[in-house]
Amino acid sequence: MWWIRFVQRRGLPSASCMAVSNQFPAVALLLLLPLTQVLAQSTTECSVGNENPTIDENNQLGAIVTTITMQPGVTVTIENSLDSGSFTIIGTELSLTKSLDYEAENVLLVTLLCWKGGVEVNSVNVVVKVGNLNDNSPSFEETNITAKVPEDTKVNTIIIPEKSVTASDLDLDNIQYELTAITPEATDYFNIQGINNPSIYLHKTLDYDKYKFMQLILYARDRAPGSADGNTATATINIDIQQADTKPPWFQPCTFLNADKKVCISSGYIGRVNISEKTTEPLILKPGPLYAIDPDYTLNEKIVYSIVDGNKDDVFLLDSDTGNITMNKAANTTDMFILRVMATQANNALRYSFSTVEIKVIAKSSHAPYFENSRYTGTVSAGLATLSLVMDSKAPSIPLKIFAADDDFPNKLNPQITYSIQNSSDFTVTRDGLVLTNIMLQSATTITVLATATDEESLQEANTVITVEVTPSTGTKDARANLQYTAQDMAALGATLAVLLVIALLLLGLIVGKHYANTIKHLVGKESDKDPLEDLSNQGYQDDENPVWSTKDNESLRSDTLENGTPVGQQPSDGFLPLEPRVESTIATASAATKGGEENKEGKDTDSNKEVKSILTKDRKTVDDGYKAVWFKDDIDPETKDDVVVLEDQVDKEDDSDGDGDRNEEEEDEEDEQGSQHGDPVVSFILERAQLQATNGNLKPDQDADTEDDILL
Repeated sequence: MWWIRFVQRRGLPSASCMAVSNQFPAVALLLLLPLTQVLAQSTTECSVGNENPTIDENNQLGAIVTTITMQPGVTVTIENSLDSGSFTIIGTELSLTKSLDYEAENVLLVTLLCWKGGVEVNSVNVVVKVGNLNDNSPSFEETNITAKVPEDTKVNTIIIPEKSVTASDLDLDNIQYELTAITPEATDYFNIQGINNPSIYLHKTLDYDKYKFMQLILYARDRAPGSADGNTATATINIDIQQADTKPPWFQPCTFLNADKKVCISSGYIGRVNISEKTTEPLILKPGPLYAIDPDYTLNEKIVYSIVDGNKDDVFLLDSDTGNITMNKAANTTDMFILRVMATQANNALRYSFSTVEIKVIAKSSHAPYFENSRYTGTVSAGLATLSLVMDSKAPSIPLKIFAADDDFPNKLNPQITYSIQNSSDFTVTRDGLVLTNIMLQSATTITVLATATDEESLQEANTVITVEVTPSTGTKDARANLQYTAQDMAALGATLAVLLVIALLLLGLIVGKHYANTIKHLVGKESDKDPLEDLSNQGYQDDENPVWSTKDNESLRSDTLENGTPVGQQPSDGFLPLEPRVESTIATASAATKGGEENKEGKDTDSNKEVKSILTKDRKTVDDGYKAVWFKDDIDPETKDDVVVLEDQVDKEDDSDGDGDRNEEEEDEEDEQGSQHGDPVVSFILERAQLQATNGNLKPDQDADTEDDILL
């Protein structure tokens, strides 16, 4: 320290120096007290402007430390010391002769001696403090750090400790750290403990199948990010991810259940054995031999096989090391064997998986399938769509078809044979043997593939070779693909089609009008003249030329009936004619037809064998002489039958060819209906008394057309 050197310069003994060193607070005050008094007495001889200046490190040579003030006749010199070599006096200025370094020395002491007439009259001590600048960058002990991390490492485990990634700074600045990723998503898995704690820990569970290596950059800064005077150091962090034993064995082949390929499931195996026959060779299985792999392939642990279930009577044996299945005895049953087999890691019984082996017992096949042709040749054009037929080279218009014969069948056609292509994905074969393209072939070439025929019953196989010549594309499809139509083209096409449609419709209308004009006019006129109420009338009971009953008559009759006391309970609902007017209408029609028949009797067909007779009765004495009624024969009162004369219908019986005069009521009704349709008047039976409304010579309620007698039906 400067005060120790000051004491040494004053010639004090070493013991005094030690005492000063050990008991600085007390000794320093005792020594400085007389010095202060001396300096106070001699301050007038020489002095400095600043006895404790601060000079930043890395200064320029000749940097001024302070200014010296001297009385006339006084000279100043630098006392020889450890630091005196760093200073010089130029005129009245104390200057530095070197560039200071805070990291090497942070305080300098220089003593100025004042002389007058060759005698030292005074001395001045100048203590120079060195200012610390940020002129040093942080530094890592290792700039490339590698850590091996097993993929099953638990989250939050420290991967690289703090001491291995701590940076140092000669400026003794506070270091701040930041971790960034070179490998995408690396910072999702790893991070540092804090801004001032660079230890790296695992933030997320690792996956060896996804990432096997990651790289990060660790930054150490002595200033906040973005500072102009900040310095930065970097270290590369390499994470080597080690595969761990995390998956059970996988039977091969297998199918992944999802995109991350964590689980792979085997569809099982199938095999065939002949009944009552024991083979010594391992069974041939489909889709391949029984074996499993360790999906943690860098570890590749040994797999052990065993039969868990389904081996009835111990017919089969399973080699625990190879997985080969052999026969222990002959199978004397036609039942299928379904073996459940297990694959286990030899070093970890908790890593296991299951699969099934279906072994079918069949009758022995005497002949294996075979191809009658050892080689087939075909041709196909490049650029055709997928599943296009390959044509036979010998007959280009016929599709290429392969066929495997089986002498176990009379016609050599085994329906259990299927075909497949073994060494190419460009083609496929149907069950019928047709060869199709499996992709769009791009260019002309020659492709040779191996086709296999497999008997699904016996699993026997046969192979043949197919050579397909891919010819250049004709370009028709490409030309069509390059055709493009604009909106204007489509609009023009639509307008043209519309004009043609209008012209066609006009021509069609002219043709129809020319050839069918009269028919159309007749139909239109007939429809316009039709009575809208015509459909409501019963045309079967009207004369075609002289209708005897009209809607007006019907309404009049209904009004008269209600006025003459028809019970309200017997009145029909709206929309239906009442019973009595309908009966009256029928009787009136029959009466008018009868009269017309008598008047036009000469004009009737003389060959007609049917004639309607009038049914008349003598006068019936009633209280009301003006009352006339129609009576059923069954309704005649026995007491008054003497007053009634019944005239039986004398219709000729010729139409009853069988001579039977006994007809039932249904036959009579049918005959009456038929007679009315032929224009012959027929009298219908009614269920109750009704009044007759007659107009224009028809029957009246109070008087018959010929007599005043009652009519009995």
